[in-house]
Parts: sequence; structure tokens; C-alpha cells
Amino acid sequence: MDGTQLRALDLSLPLAEDSGVITGAEVLELAESKASLALHGLVLPESLKSAAFQRLGVSYGSAFRTTELDYNKASSILQTYVSAIADELKDDPIVVAILDGRTLRMFLEDEDDFAMLSENLFTDLDTEDRGKISKDEIQNALIHMGLEMGIPPLSEFPQLSDILKRHGAEGKEELGQAQFAQLLQSVLQELAEALAKKHIVMVQNIKIVNGSKLRKLLADENQLDGVLKKILLEKNDSEKEEKSTSTIRVFLEKSGKDLGLPPSKVDETAIIFDEVFTEIESEKRDSEAEKDEFMVLLKEILEKFAEILEANPVLYDAVD
Repeated sequence: MDGTQLRALDLSLPLAEDSGVITGAEVLELAESKASLALHGLVLPESLKSAAFQRLGVSYGSAFRTTELDYNKASSILQTYVSAIADELKDDPIVVAILDGRTLRMFLEDEDDFAMLSENLFTDLDTEDRGKISKDEIQNALIHMGLEMGIPPLSEFPQLSDILKRHGAEGKEELGQAQFAQLLQSVLQELAEALAKKHIVMVQNIKIVNGSKLRKLLADENQLDGVLKKILLEKNDSEKEEKSTSTIRVFLEKSGKDLGLPPSKVDETAIIFDEVFTEIESEKRDSEAEKDEFMVLLKEILEKFAEILEANPVLYDAVD
């Protein structure tokens, strides 16, 4: 989600029925409700709301929440706040998992897929290779399946505990593989039905690098000049003289993540670096550049990175 979903929202403000004023708290509640609805029901993370507040340069503390606003002022704040959330998502998109039971139904409807799934789970849980596991291992089986297979964490979906209890999946009675598969199937069927009625939307720990942060850097001459000074300082501190492109590459490989490049740990990063610098170095230019020429070269390199990342954003697990 990159904020696109919020750009076309109807942000008209309903008129107050009595006094003709609306409090700051009511404006924020309406803004967050509209944004959440447009984002598939996602409860806006506090970090996202806080970042949006910072973009506005205004403190939205208790004093603001109790402030009474006229229609025009409230309407302006509503639109500005939602726009700030959209801008924040554009620069730092989020990936969400929408758990609505469809993934589970796909497994349940394909007998071969479900048989393989249940067999693999049983094997993983039968650590002593006895051909038996206790009923309460069903919960661990669900944890093994995880978000990728459409299972919400218990903390996000307390109903899951009730479903397990209804199917007797919390006892110590031992089950063979066939019995385990039968119990798992009944639990997943009810879980899929429950999720179809009440979707769960969760932010995943996945970062997206799409060139947006690089574009902001390229548009900010002061920030860009600061980056150039750091590169030149490292160049001067280096014992060996390197050509300009090599100096920039070494710096970006080390510090590029802070500027808006994917981290070096991601497989695609090395490929993107090779693509950019192979193209840059194929162009005829002096191996050593003056400061102004160095800036032109840096901008050209960052522009090429931004183009590649816009066309093919890089996703990576933020937990690793």
C-alpha cells in the first residue's frame, strides 16, 4: 500500500447538527476511519499516524483534540492529515496480509494439497518419530502454517482459541496421522468461515524500496550536497586513489540504505548495482572529476537507481 488508495477519497466533512463546530478529536477520528476503510480495514499503525503528524509540523496532543474548530478549519485539517498519511505511505509503503479465509479454502478444496500439507505438518510435529502426536499440537500446526497460509496469530484473532476448544484440540489425547488430518481439516474449515465473516488485516514486516526516497534526495540540493561531502571526505581519507565511479559505489554499498537503496543483504542489490555502474562506466568520462562534475555524476547514478527501483521495487524482510 503506497497511499494511492487514499488519493481519491471523498474527504467532505459532515456539518455538525447543533453548534456548527467540530472538535479536533472528531476530525482525527473521521480521518482515520476514512483512511482505514480505504486500506481494507487496516487499523492505522501508531508509527504511521505519528509520521503523518510530523509531516504536518503540528502537535496533535490533548490540547488539539479538545479544540473546537469551525467547518472550514476542520475540513482543511481532515484533508491535510489524510494527505500526510498518503505521502508517508508513498515514501514508505507497507505490505499487508488480508486474511479472509480464501487461502484456507484453496487448501481444503484440493484433496492432494491438503493431504500433503497435513502429512508434512504431522511429520514436523512428530519429533520423536512415534507416529503419534497429542491433540494440543494442532495449535503448533497452525503456527507452522502462519500468515502465508492464511492463519492469523492468536493475538490478532482470539476466536481461534474458541475454535480449538470446540474441536477438542487442546487435550493430550494422542492422534495418528489420519486422525490428525481429520481434526486439522475441521478446525481449518471453521476458521475459514470465521475469517470470511470477519477479515483480519495485518501489516507485515516487509520493507519496500521503490525509488521514492531517492527522488526526495535528488530534489533536495542541501541534503544531496551533504551526501557529496561525505563521499569526498571518504575519498580523501582513502590511502589509494580510485576513480570517481568506484568511490561513489563503495560509499553507496556501505551507506546506500539510509539514502533509499535496498540493503546489501538482499540478493537483488548486487544485481542492481552491477547494472547501474556497468552502464555508467560504459560512458566516456574522466576517471577523476572536479567537485561540480562529481555532483553531476552522483545525480546521474542516483537517478538510474531510482528509475530501476520505480520499475521493479525491491521487497525484503525487515526482521532479518
